[in-house]
Amino acid sequence: MLKNFWYACEFSQALTNRSKQIVLWQQTIVLYRDSTGQVVALKDRCPHRGAALSLGKVEGDCLRCPYHGWKFQSDGTCNEIPANPPGVAIHPQAGVQSYPVEEKYGFIWLFWGDLPPDECPPIPSLPEFPDSSYRAVTVELEFQAHYSRLLENLFDPVHATFVHVNTFGGGDSNKQQFLTQGKLILRDWGASSIAIIQQAPLKAIYWQDIGKKKNSKVKLDSSFYLPNLVYQKIDFKSGLLFCIALVPIDDRTTKVKLMCFRNFLTHSWFDRWFRKLNLQILQEDKPVVESQRPYAVPNDINAELHVAGDALAIAYRQLLQKCLKME
Repeated sequence: MLKNFWYACEFSQALTNRSKQIVLWQQTIVLYRDSTGQVVALKDRCPHRGAALSLGKVEGDCLRCPYHGWKFQSDGTCNEIPANPPGVAIHPQAGVQSYPVEEKYGFIWLFWGDLPPDECPPIPSLPEFPDSSYRAVTVELEFQAHYSRLLENLFDPVHATFVHVNTFGGGDSNKQQFLTQGKLILRDWGASSIAIIQQAPLKAIYWQDIGKKKNSKVKLDSSFYLPNLVYQKIDFKSGLLFCIALVPIDDRTTKVKLMCFRNFLTHSWFDRWFRKLNLQILQEDKPVVESQRPYAVPNDINAELHVAGDALAIAYRQLLQKCLKME
């Protein structure tokens, strides 16, 4: 577990003025929007009898418990207990924990840690985040796997030929695939790398040049940002971008929340097809990633062998070690 980081934990579009429960590191948290549209995050347990506040109703800027009607402000302070006689003061321990929360890049970000957020790594900066000319679809799927394994899987440039034969990998998994690794760019809390896959058996119907000759080269520009974000661009005539949060439910369960942006086939008619395809791709990864042992990426970098296509994974493991030593 990485503490004192901002975790992307939910799609912005999934949150309304109705309360919604999420789970992060085995902690249930309730999210809702107040009367101004700002996101509020509270521990999802009433201190009175332990009921889930996410089953309650949002009233203006407050959230009312569904069991005995206790009402909580956005900072977690309890400001009403219906069973109390008039004039009875509310006990100072009647409040619930609140969490720092921000909204950016189509995600809700929650700060997980015990230090002030301004003393810790900021929310990642994504200067190339797609503008309104791109159309987005969202997909989510739960894996019985540690989030670190999923993070590495998503920026791995080689596995497509073998795992994604029925979607964008296409073709013969026995055909040799040549990989040219670009310059590795290291950041304080992440890294990027460009991989050129030559003789990639990408299906023509996958995104571009429908009915035309298949591409022999594909450029993959991949980045990761601690603790749980992957950003990837696929470069050809048209544009495809992926922004993916790996939300750790616990040490062996992760919810993948994927946003796919495109600047072609932008009519809403194609949304269903893009959702279906992205879900199918994740489902192809599922049995392989869930089979990996140990569950989490090993702390010892030398515990697993590495080859040319693993440069970004090695950078991730080195940075992970550095952060764990800082805690």
